[in-house]
Amino acid sequence: MRLYVGGLPYQTNEQDLINLFKAIGTVASATVVTDRETGRSKGFGFVDMSNTEEGQRAIEQLNGTLLGERTITVNEARERQSGGGSQRRSYDRRERY
Repeated sequence: MRLYVGGLPYQTNEQDLINLFKAIGTVASATVVTDRETGRSKGFGFVDMSNTEEGQRAIEQLNGTLLGERTITVNEARERQSGGGSQRRSYDRRERY
């Protein structure tokens, strides 16, 4: 089960996430999302738990808890939405008429 983890302290790394979640179950992988240009954490990441039961337990036990001085959000990751606002069409207004 893939989990979204938000509100992470910016110094959090993948090993920190693994250590936090392995107390609840088997962690298949953990990723902290970083800015491409600076390499700094964006304050969120993803954890893959080995099964749904462990994922649900992690949500119940960790959502709303403190990590460092920040309250973290843990919930089931959603599929990324395609399209988004980054592909806006630019055109000359005259083309519409």
